Amino acid sequence: MAEMMSGLEAALAEASSPSWSQRVRAGRDLAFFADFPEAAEALVGLLLDAEDTAVTRQTAEALARVGTVAAVRLIALAVAEADDRQADWLQTGVHDALVGSDGVLDIAAICGQLARDQEEAVRQGATEVAAWMDDTRC
Repeated sequence: MAEMMSGLEAALAEASSPSWSQRVRAGRDLAFFADFPEAAEALVGLLLDAEDTAVTRQTAEALARVGTVAAVRLIALAVAEADDRQADWLQTGVHDALVGSDGVLDIAAICGQLARDQEEAVRQGATEVAAWMDDTRC
């Protein structure tokens, strides 16, 4: 457990690095901690990274690969706050995770659950992510 927590602390430190490659690594590492509040906050920041679209895309991909309700909820939250450019990269990251996987149904099902979330931003974002799943099937 202590080793896991030091991994979390190291990834949290990298999340605010000036280096985009360290922020990408932080997004990948933190995705596994999506249900930890301190990681969740950092992950939303990485999903909405203002400086580098690679951070947005790869963090979204990592969270979609984790595929838990907590992970997909963070993507939905970010989508609700994202500008059009960020939303495009969030969508690309989610699609990257789904290529060659059968995770489409899982993410669509989670979006269905999140459509009833208490937070309006999550409901709005989940609806948008669910629409991406429909695009994937076409």
